[in-house]
Amino acid sequence: MAGVARGQDAATQQQIDKLSGQIQDLLEAQAAQTKRLETLEKEIGDLRDKLNQPAVSDSASADDLKKLAQQVQEIDRKRQTDNELILKTIEKLGKAGGGSPGHKAAPAASTTPSTDTPSSTPGGNQKGYEYAVAAGDTVSGIARAYRAQGVKVTTEQILAANPRLDPKNLIVGQKIFIPDPNAK
Repeated sequence: MAGVARGQDAATQQQIDKLSGQIQDLLEAQAAQTKRLETLEKEIGDLRDKLNQPAVSDSASADDLKKLAQQVQEIDRKRQTDNELILKTIEKLGKAGGGSPGHKAAPAASTTPSTDTPSSTPGGNQKGYEYAVAAGDTVSGIARAYRAQGVKVTTEQILAANPRLDPKNLIVGQKIFIPDPNAK
């Protein structure tokens, strides 16, 4: 049973990593388009300045300005399309990983069923989730990600369920228990 859960966790992590890479690529493409858009806007401004200057043989024509304006509009359309694609990918990542977008702490609530796991909290065994700490995680961030998935857990409850856990020194890959106070 634990092997299946680990396999699912690994598959989910691979999917999250792939989606994160795609999001990063889209963000970089969007940044490049934004840069091109700013360059074109500067060129339009320069052309307008030239148009307002006394007639010189190397001035931009009205047709030149129209072409440039069309290019800017096309780049802006592409930027908007990329932005929509990024938002859809983030939404897929949130659904696939079970976490909140922009946060690497994806709760296992969407892939690991509740299990009775012993803890040293008063009351003995309780239901909850096992979570493997990821790079950049904080206890409060993990609690926030689980709350976003409907597991009403607090930072204090996580720390109480993991008495040896040092919240200032989380170790990547370290397994911690996330209690589910709503589970009975």
